[in-house]
Amino acid sequence: MTATHLVIQSPALAADLVEQAAAVAMANGSTRLGTTAVRLMDVDPDPGTRAAVHDWCAQASVDYAYVTPGVALRQCKVLAMDMDSTLINIECIDEIADIVGRKPEVSAITEAAMRGEIKDFSESLRRRVALLEGVPAEALERVYTERLRLNPGAEKLVSTAQAAGIKVLLVSGGFTFFTDRLRERLSLDAAHANVLEIDRGVLTGKVTGDIVDAYGKAVHLREFARQHGAAQEEIIAIGDGANDLQMLGLAGYSVAYRAKPVVRQHARYALSHSGLDGVLNWFES
Repeated sequence: MTATHLVIQSPALAADLVEQAAAVAMANGSTRLGTTAVRLMDVDPDPGTRAAVHDWCAQASVDYAYVTPGVALRQCKVLAMDMDSTLINIECIDEIADIVGRKPEVSAITEAAMRGEIKDFSESLRRRVALLEGVPAEALERVYTERLRLNPGAEKLVSTAQAAGIKVLLVSGGFTFFTDRLRERLSLDAAHANVLEIDRGVLTGKVTGDIVDAYGKAVHLREFARQHGAAQEEIIAIGDGANDLQMLGLAGYSVAYRAKPVVRQHARYALSHSGLDGVLNWFES
């Protein structure tokens, strides 16, 4: 039987938590991966034990991942990420709306779409963008400079992946104004998003071209993986909302990052407490 390791991580991973986790998982040893992560070796694969680990981690606010020993990051070829609330800390459309006092209406639709309650993402996007009609285009720059921040661990994850030879894709149901800047800032290999129509310096309340919805995200990832010769088990994909599910389904390492319940339910891995660089702890050098 192939050995299984368990990686646990949390911003405050004290020694007593490690001891408790090792006991619950029936581990045969442990290796510290830094102040926030530990690899527990040869854990019990029994479903009952795994259920106990799940319950303990939920109670202790600890992220966990079952991993195969000996897998190196360089064995992956593609890293694909959503933008809003995944790579970055905000939903850009909500913040654009906030500048002109329309955030409550827009964010209510955003939340419903991300939870999967609105099944047609394209329609939800059109409804939200329509509420931005007349907003000065300069509001986009204000959101980027004043409100947009990379989520914890984002730069480390991207730079470490790039150093390992992994190609990085940003694919978003958001807007090219932001993805283009992030692509340049982080030296990403490709970025795809929606195009806001601007006329005489103001938003028209419309998007132009094909909308990047759940299906569109999957199409872009599938093509990007084909270009770089990546099989499913060589793809890492990270997202937080329901419109990421099709994209996540193409990845051997599907990651729900601080995600809605429907995404955590379907993704193979989850990071609910750790930064994006928590992904790196699942691999060995």
